[in-house]
Amino acid sequence: MSLSTAAILLGVGIALLIVGADLLLRGAASLAKRFSVPEIVIGLTVVAFGTSAPELAVSVVSSVQGRSDMIFGNVIGSNAFNTLMVLGAAGLIRPLVVQKNTVWKEIPFLLVATAVLLFVANDPWWRGSAAGGVSRVESLAMLGLFALFLIYVFGISKVKAAEPEVKVYSLRFSLLLLAVGLGGLFFGGKFTVDSAVAIARAADVSEKFIATVIVAVGTSLPELATSAVAAYKGRFGMAVGNSVGSSLFNFLLVLPVAGLIRPVAYNAAFNVDMMVLLGGTVLLFATMFTGRRRRLDRWEAALMIAAYGGYLAYLVYLR
Repeated sequence: MSLSTAAILLGVGIALLIVGADLLLRGAASLAKRFSVPEIVIGLTVVAFGTSAPELAVSVVSSVQGRSDMIFGNVIGSNAFNTLMVLGAAGLIRPLVVQKNTVWKEIPFLLVATAVLLFVANDPWWRGSAAGGVSRVESLAMLGLFALFLIYVFGISKVKAAEPEVKVYSLRFSLLLLAVGLGGLFFGGKFTVDSAVAIARAADVSEKFIATVIVAVGTSLPELATSAVAAYKGRFGMAVGNSVGSSLFNFLLVLPVAGLIRPVAYNAAFNVDMMVLLGGTVLLFATMFTGRRRRLDRWEAALMIAAYGGYLAYLVYLR
């Protein structure tokens, strides 16, 4: 496969992932609403899954093919983009007022999840094994943390009576959307992974770089669009919650699912990326106490974008 063909297929793959996730989300939400599933359940399952579907599709295909760097690169790169770039862009559009629960519970939960993954993946640090990675048992434990997070979200959503808007289609059209969406995710995931590997080989760069930069940014475009529009409309809770929630889904759902299919080997080179992600999460938490409390001001948002730019320059330098 030539470099130009691989680049075209990569673009097609990412587009299929984004469109497929949107169609899957619309079809599944319509079916759930049609069969009287409570809207809160739709929000916590269908909507949340839809935002992480591109990352999940790429990670599942990569796990089947045994491409661990693609899995970790996609997850870590997506979370770095979500934390620094997505929130930074939204904060530049309009300063983001952050809810108290997000400051004291959700952001710290993300920080803990990041630290747990760093610890779990680096087996040589604490078990004396030759290589690190995420086993099936560790994947199950991380899914347990994901279940705890869903219980927490269900509790606060119930109190706030947050209900997503759901458009109901005919049964036949809903099933069609569901089928086409799943097909888009399947082929999009395969095209993305295969073309990314081909580009890495043709351009003599690592799969880690391709996954952490190109694939991660591509699969995170829905989060960027959602948070930017939410910030413009003044829906600050959605702008922040979309980014933080997506990052938690990536760590506690996407990666463990890949690990259940096949244990994921960990490249110690990702430790630098994990430290950047930890630092970015700490920076996000710190911005809640600088300037106006519990608000991401424009200068703080610009600082986060600059931090991501520095990280991107570092990745390009090491490619």
